[in-house]
Amino acid sequence: MKSLIIAAALLGLGVVPAAAIGPATSLAPVLGAHDWINGRATAAETGGKVVIVDIFTFDCINCKHVTPELQKLHASVPPSELAIVGVHAPETPYERERPNVVAELARQGVVWPVAVDNSFAIWNAYGTTAWPTQLIFDKHGKLRKTVVGEGYDSDIESTVKALIAE
Repeated sequence: MKSLIIAAALLGLGVVPAAAIGPATSLAPVLGAHDWINGRATAAETGGKVVIVDIFTFDCINCKHVTPELQKLHASVPPSELAIVGVHAPETPYERERPNVVAELARQGVVWPVAVDNSFAIWNAYGTTAWPTQLIFDKHGKLRKTVVGEGYDSDIESTVKALIAE
């Protein structure tokens, strides 16, 4: 009961213990995606790095607020230490259309690989419940933190730095 109360409190803060999210705790669901924009994320490219998987939809205002922090991390942390991988899970029919996704990612300056998840296979594999969600994996590919919502930039940055230092 105590762990349920703690989990509920953390959910209210937007931070969820990795174990509370769902069955997938590795990078396998995202790396298994078939449709990619900006290149494809692979085990070779993510191995040995901290990885942020950003589950978003391009027209979500909260998702748009997270993008600048991810861009900042992408620019400031060496690519040998951090990989960012997007998962676009559409909310509306307009967001399902690949050309619209490509155009909007370019407009927003998203340069990292983005898996197109129109079937919500990746979303469901991680037990995702809201946009945006960031899954933070350690250098061994183990899910260490899940952040739901926006406004947790310093928490994401400190988690990334701590995992890099491990």
